[in-house]
Amino acid sequence: MARYLVTGGAGFIGSHLATALLDRGHQVRVVDNLVTGQLGNVPDGAEFVAGDLTDPDIAVEAAADCEVVLHQAAIPSVPQSIVEPRPSHQANIDGTFNILIAARDAGVRRVVYAGSSSAYGDTPVLPKVEDMPADPRSPYALQKHVGESYCALFTRLYGLETVSIRYFNVFGPRQHPSSPYSGVLSLFIRAALSGTGPVIHGDGEQTRDFTFVDNVVDGVLRAIDAPGAAGEVINVACGARISLNRAWAALEEIVGPLRPPTYGPVRPGDVRDSLADIGKAERLLGYRPLVSFEAGLRRTVEWARATD
Repeated sequence: MARYLVTGGAGFIGSHLATALLDRGHQVRVVDNLVTGQLGNVPDGAEFVAGDLTDPDIAVEAAADCEVVLHQAAIPSVPQSIVEPRPSHQANIDGTFNILIAARDAGVRRVVYAGSSSAYGDTPVLPKVEDMPADPRSPYALQKHVGESYCALFTRLYGLETVSIRYFNVFGPRQHPSSPYSGVLSLFIRAALSGTGPVIHGDGEQTRDFTFVDNVVDGVLRAIDAPGAAGEVINVACGARISLNRAWAALEEIVGPLRPPTYGPVRPGDVRDSLADIGKAERLLGYRPLVSFEAGLRRTVEWARATD
């Protein structure tokens, strides 16, 4: 029976991955410093290591005897990285470097890395294709791109198989709106259920390729064994874009009449439009989205109501 390490496994996406691996009958170890994650997210049956991957010894402890590492640990916030770039750098670059070294030395078979569509920057060309030049507009975006580059280098230089999965605006259950790292849809849902209007930075016509978390989990799990994927960067998303105004209207269709949004200035580092080309994921991973935006939004609202 294989043992899998999920870094950041007490967080939003990491905890869903840990649960899915356990459901498949695997042994799962979670390492998390609980800065952005919550202990209650760690599924029953997973081994838990409390610690920060910026400490090389923690990385070594976490990777020991593991066959595969799903590296999700990060400070996942563009605005936070602009305000406080140093802790973001330490978590997103130093932590990634440490887990790659530990994985190499432990004989790990493959590392699947959580990349980010923010690496594409604000180029007007759509859809975003993996071979486009990176143009990061924030420390976070640059840090995630550096992580991808380190992964590819470790594959070429040391033979450690790595796959970087670029996430596009992931949403779903366990993405808590009280966190400063929350995505826009979790904030929208909190506003809708509390009877307030959201704050939208910009005119609301900016678009995102919103991706329900089950789609990301499926893509990452496919990347664990996909032949020909080692050393690659692969988009995992839905291949559709939705404006923030449309997202708020979709919530109104689910919840009922809502207050209108309040519009404010565009935030530094924000991207105007985002849309993934998912052809590479289809070819290399056999990936296709499982859950539509509308179905995922409804399921997320149901979870938010049940946990309110």
